[in-house]
Amino acid sequence: MRDLYLLGALLLTSSIGCWEQWSNDWFPQMKWQIAVQPFERTMHDGKVDLFLPPEGTVPVGAPGSPVMNKLDEAAQSALPNPRPATLASLENGRVQYGTFCATCHGATGAGDGAVSMLGPIQGPFAAVLPITGPGSLVRVRSDGHLYGTIRYGRRRMPAYQRIDEDSRWDIVNYVRYMNGQKGVAAK
Repeated sequence: MRDLYLLGALLLTSSIGCWEQWSNDWFPQMKWQIAVQPFERTMHDGKVDLFLPPEGTVPVGAPGSPVMNKLDEAAQSALPNPRPATLASLENGRVQYGTFCATCHGATGAGDGAVSMLGPIQGPFAAVLPITGPGSLVRVRSDGHLYGTIRYGRRRMPAYQRIDEDSRWDIVNYVRYMNGQKGVAAK
């Protein structure tokens, strides 16, 4: 009799476990959703979408900065800024800064971004360095040092290698603009 109960329990639990396999009304599966298969042509806005990468994507194998050793701070500091601070550079720097930097450093660079304890939300990160103002270390660092900090990170700041090289230099130009500086020569 015990074996009959065990067989009944086994049949009951195994059939409930497979319930979604044969019912379209209960527990519909992901495999029934509309999906795009690899290399399938899709229509977007009345034309074929060619699966292009998102705008601003850095291609694999893209040329990088001449400084390849992230530990060589002297080489980073000596790196000259190849991007003049034109209006286009400053505008791109403003946009990139708003996307990548303002979260921590704040809109004005005072270290009061959304994730900073000094910010209006009082986020989790204490002592986010201000990058503007009279006490800012940015004022005495070279453009190459700032570029290296953006590219490789430094201490608690993460690396932003996903930002393309020209945009990193544009951020440096924009930070200089926020500080009222035209740029600091390599030291």
